[in-house]
Amino acid sequence: MGTSKRRLLDEALAGRKWSAGSELNEFFKEVWSQNQGDNLTFLCIGTDRSSGDALGPLVGSKLIKYGFRHVIGSLDHPCDSLNFKDRLEAIPQNHQIVAIDACLGTAPSVGHYILARQPLLPAQSVGGMLPPVGDYSVAAIVNVKGPKPYTSLQMTSLYQVMCMAEEIATAAASAFGKIPNLATKHGSEPAVLD
Repeated sequence: MGTSKRRLLDEALAGRKWSAGSELNEFFKEVWSQNQGDNLTFLCIGTDRSSGDALGPLVGSKLIKYGFRHVIGSLDHPCDSLNFKDRLEAIPQNHQIVAIDACLGTAPSVGHYILARQPLLPAQSVGGMLPPVGDYSVAAIVNVKGPKPYTSLQMTSLYQVMCMAEEIATAAASAFGKIPNLATKHGSEPAVLD
């Protein structure tokens, strides 16, 4: 890894920590309290062609069903590496961005989230070079990073990804008043999937 890429990665990771699903609601409440107008876009990154990378489009589709108006990236219109820059340019300049993406991590971190008030680096865990994006970010650790990251994403449990996507979307919808305030139950009971 080059020096400038390592520095960018180190800066992006500073101040981040693993978070349990129960912390998602508080994170989204903070986002809501700072952005109550109509100037917030959820950028849900990924593709439906890989079980691990489908997290973003799954979240985006669920957010749309909950009534969020500004969502980029869904199962029918994913935001992936092929159209990322075009989709990013479509976001109004005055909008704050909540970037949501899947990522790979260590075995103990799988099922956790990296929540931040700063950009995430899309495709970083598979060696991609997309620009940092987001004023807020949610990276869902869906599987262990191995020597072949694309294979790790392909071999990721779809059930794990669907549960995490449901947990993210439900926490956002609850925090933004789209549904009654619900406690998330990831890890204790299966999520209700629609």
